[in-house]
Amino acid sequence: MAFIPDVRRAACLLVASALTCLIHPSTGHAETVSFARLTWTEIQSRIQSGTDTIIVPVGGTEQSGPYIAVGKHNVRAEVQADRIAARLGHTLVAPVIAYVPEGGTSPRTSHMRFAGTISIPPAVFEGLIMGAGDSFHVQGFRRVVFIADHGGYLSYLKAAVDKLNNKWRGQGEAIYLAAYYDSIGTRYAEILRQKGYGKDLGKHADLSDTALMLAIDPTMVREQALHSAALPDSAQGVYGGDPRPATVALGQIGTAIQVQAALDALGASR
Repeated sequence: MAFIPDVRRAACLLVASALTCLIHPSTGHAETVSFARLTWTEIQSRIQSGTDTIIVPVGGTEQSGPYIAVGKHNVRAEVQADRIAARLGHTLVAPVIAYVPEGGTSPRTSHMRFAGTISIPPAVFEGLIMGAGDSFHVQGFRRVVFIADHGGYLSYLKAAVDKLNNKWRGQGEAIYLAAYYDSIGTRYAEILRQKGYGKDLGKHADLSDTALMLAIDPTMVREQALHSAALPDSAQGVYGGDPRPATVALGQIGTAIQVQAALDALGASR
């Protein structure tokens, strides 16, 4: 029996909401990991009680072919950050950064050639990262961890993180969590190849990208558009690979790999 769209959307929202909470061992009550859902006094209390880490999910708003919604990176980064924080403990999740460099506007280049993309200059992006990092640092977070769901701005993100660490001079740590992003192009890609999907892997809106989105929030994928059209190409904003074999089950392999890679890296740095 097919899901009624509204029912499926409601189910997804309930799951996403649950991911932002954990059960506090002393009270038995659900305790959110979302920075934005706390008051300033609650945040201060968390820091005083040992919450020393905040994860800043960095997404991006861009076209992903005719079948994935433009907020793909933002939704994925936020949900995965919630999962990591809940399992890591003593960690909050900052509001997702949705505005990133995506190409030029005059002339229109890269993803900005398509409707639905939002781009900011690299210098503005670096300033945004540094401003956010400083904001959390002065409040008392010992570790400010940036996870990225998109490769186009990594050099700018790394540069900003380096500047923060130079500025803080050991009184706290800014971390670009490379293991989170890199695990998709390495371990996850290798598993997909072993399963016979090597020819379907590309650089953007491919099988891997689509499967991950299906696993996080299937309402972000237009399955009719995905399966009813011919193999999409770069003219439609798709770069390499056939996305049509993507499934929730394949995506869940990748999301689990990402979370575990992040936990391993952050656990080792405590």
